[in-house]
Amino acid sequence: MDQSEMGSSKPYLLRALHEWVLDNGLTPHIIVDVHAPDVQVPPGAHEDGKLVLNIAPKATRHLEMGNDVFSFEARFSGQPHRVHVPVDAILAIYARENGQGMVFAQEGTSPESNPSDNSASETGAKPGGPNLRVIK
Repeated sequence: MDQSEMGSSKPYLLRALHEWVLDNGLTPHIIVDVHAPDVQVPPGAHEDGKLVLNIAPKATRHLEMGNDVFSFEARFSGQPHRVHVPVDAILAIYARENGQGMVFAQEGTSPESNPSDNSASETGAKPGGPNLRVIK
């Protein structure tokens, strides 16, 4: 099988980083592009088209991390909601406490057009937030 026939490594990296963050006693968060196709999050829960979601076991119920979609139940403003996020809509995963994690290049971009400077500016995160780098 040549490289062009292989599936995306992104869901595997997301699951591995999720486990790594939890194994280190930290809180995994993902940054989601809410305007991507098939994203289902509560209306008004996002800012500037991006939403940071806590995906720790204490914050979610029935977390499923598939190759195509991450889905779970969570509370927003005290109300339960079902969240459905296609893997392609996940822009980054990181540990809340120290910002260690990974930013993913968006479809159709190259690392050169989305350079890494060890800041989360391309994700819309606040300065001093996650210390992330772009991968392809």
